[in-house]
Amino acid sequence: MEKKNKFYRVILYAILIIFAVTIVVPLIWLTIASFKQVHEFSGASTWALPQTWYFKNYINAWVEGQMGTYMFNSVFVTSLAIIFSLTLALPAAYVLARYEFFGKKVIQALLMAGLFVNISYIVIPMLIQVNDWQEFLRKLFNNEANFFINNHIALALIYASCSLPFTTYLLMNYFKTIPNAYYEAASIDGYGHFEIFTKIMIPMAKPSIITITLFNFLSYWNEYIMAFTLLTDDEKRTLPVGLTFLKGAERTLTDYGKVYAGLVLVMLPTIIMYMLVQKKITEGMTLGGLKD
Repeated sequence: MEKKNKFYRVILYAILIIFAVTIVVPLIWLTIASFKQVHEFSGASTWALPQTWYFKNYINAWVEGQMGTYMFNSVFVTSLAIIFSLTLALPAAYVLARYEFFGKKVIQALLMAGLFVNISYIVIPMLIQVNDWQEFLRKLFNNEANFFINNHIALALIYASCSLPFTTYLLMNYFKTIPNAYYEAASIDGYGHFEIFTKIMIPMAKPSIITITLFNFLSYWNEYIMAFTLLTDDEKRTLPVGLTFLKGAERTLTDYGKVYAGLVLVMLPTIIMYMLVQKKITEGMTLGGLKD
């Protein structure tokens, strides 16, 4: 048995190492390439270190490529979408987990169905619906304002709405694992329903909230098709959309260093975010499996 366990462990570690290499090696190559000048991409080995570490690629990507503007837009939209999703999902998940009421099973079934709807599937229907709402509001207020197109708040609301089934479902399952003794003790101490929710349940659900926040952050930060459809002004674009235009503009100029620097700028926040909360993510995923 011990020999079999050691063999399986070696196989498992070998597979994990292969997966790690396939992820880490491209990141290392991309980082090295982002510091190279234009002439260094022809002739020399692709793995050769830069002759001089050309930090100006990042300055050019940030200023000339407008990655700074796109970065601000992405941070704003992502942060707002996370706030919207948690504001809607936390009370909904808590009520579905702790209370019995008419129509609860129907709502849970709809949430389950929503888990299988990807945002890319509904881009066209969403665009038609948004245009209809836009025309209605323009007629109502008698102006040409953009209520939904080129509006970061509207995009954040759409992101939050599309991720609501997943966010609610995950938080609901976590709230179910919290023993009823906490709720009963708080009730004896004179806490009302809202106080129990805000002062007891939300702090206890912190690991799960951090986990779902990271998942949603990655989803919102890297989302492309909806942002490309609803954000048409150059100054309104988010990072994934802006990076596509940067790559298209630089392809004819062959300034690959600027493009690779832009790619690093897109990836860096997600890597930093994961490094900051990786322990909480593990804690949240393990606690979610506990039973009363």
